[in-house]
Amino acid sequence: MFWHPEAPPRRGFWAVTKYEDVAAVSLDWRTYSSALGHVGLEELAPDELEVRRSMMENDPPKHARLRRIVSPFFTPRAVAEYEGYARELARETLDAALADEEFDFIEAIAMPFPINVLLRILGCPREDAPRLVELSDSMIANTDPDLSALVVDQGDTSAYRLLPFRSPAAPELFDYAHALAAMRRADPRDDLMSKLVHADVEGDRLTERELDNFFTLLVIAGNETTRQTTAHAMLALMEHPDQWRLLREDPSLVPTAVEEFIRWASPVFQFRRTATRDTELRGVKIRAGDKVVMWYVSADFDEDVFPDPYRFDVARQPNDHAAFGPGGPHFCLGAWLARLEVRVMFEELLPRIADMELTGPVRRIRSNFANGFKQMPVRARLV
Repeated sequence: MFWHPEAPPRRGFWAVTKYEDVAAVSLDWRTYSSALGHVGLEELAPDELEVRRSMMENDPPKHARLRRIVSPFFTPRAVAEYEGYARELARETLDAALADEEFDFIEAIAMPFPINVLLRILGCPREDAPRLVELSDSMIANTDPDLSALVVDQGDTSAYRLLPFRSPAAPELFDYAHALAAMRRADPRDDLMSKLVHADVEGDRLTERELDNFFTLLVIAGNETTRQTTAHAMLALMEHPDQWRLLREDPSLVPTAVEEFIRWASPVFQFRRTATRDTELRGVKIRAGDKVVMWYVSADFDEDVFPDPYRFDVARQPNDHAAFGPGGPHFCLGAWLARLEVRVMFEELLPRIADMELTGPVRRIRSNFANGFKQMPVRARLV
C-alpha cells in the first residue's frame, strides 16, 4: 500500500499493488465503491460523474440491472456460437496481412480482428470499423498526441468535461449510436444494439444517455483490450522464441497460453474505487472519500501468487490472473469473448508463420490506463 500524492487540487490516491489486496477491494463493493467517483484516476464534479455514468460507475443493484441487459450476449454458451465467424475473420485478417512480408502488426492484425468481431455482435456494418477504431482510440488514448486531437494534460478540455474521457470524439460516437439505434427500433434484428434499444429493465427502458454510455463502453472495451493482448502476446513470443517453438510443436497448449498472454499483457493498468467509510487494508488506515486504485498490472506479477512472475511461460498453471478483475460484481463482462478471440487468432497464426521479427521500434500508447502499443513493425517468414 502506497499513498501517491497528486498535484493540487487533487489529494492523491492509495496504490493497491498486491494481488490479495486487489481482490479484497474488488469483492467489497460496499466499502470500495464504483459509484462515488470515476473508475479512473480523474476526479469528477458531481454533474460530470452523473452525465458520464455507465455500468462501470455503478454499484449493485443498479450495476446488476444494467449488466443483465447485455450479459446474455457474453456468456460462455453465447460466445461459443461466435467461434465460426471469429475463425473465418481471423483467417481473412491473416490472409490480408501476410500478403506482405513486412507490415505493422497492430494495424494489420491486432487492430482489425477484434473490432470486426465486435461489430458483428453489435450489428454494425463492417465498413464502419476504421472510423469506430479511430474514435475509440481518440477517447481512450486521450493523453497521446498521436491518437487524440485534444490531449487532456496539454490543452483546455473544459468544453468537453461532460463527455466521456473529456473527448471531442464522443459526440460523433454518440451520433453513430443514435443512428444505429433508430434503425434497430424500426427494424429489430438478432444483435446487441436491438437488445439495447428494446430492453425493458424493471419496467423502464434505457435513457438516451444510458444508451450513449453503454455503446461507448462496449466499443472501447470490446476493441482496445483484446487488440493490446494480441499485440503483447506477439511481442512476447518474438522475445521468447523457445515459447514460440513450444506452441508450434504442441498446439494443444494454446488455450493455456491464452491465460499467460492475458496475464503478461494486463491490458488495463488500473481501475479506481472510492472508500465509502474509514477502513483499513494491509495495516494501512484509509479514510472515507479516499481514492483507492487497484493496479492489475502489479497484481499479475505478484511473486506470492505467480512463481517466477517475470518468466513468460505459455504452459503456466494455475494462472488465476487479475487482468479481468479478480472477481466481484465488475468482473470483466467480455472475458469469455476475449479468450475466444485470442485463442482463435493464435490457433490460426501459429501454423502459418515460421518466425517473426521486429523491423523497428515498438511504440507505446502514452497512457496511465491503457497498457498498449500503437506501432509494431514486423517481418514474417511463412511456413
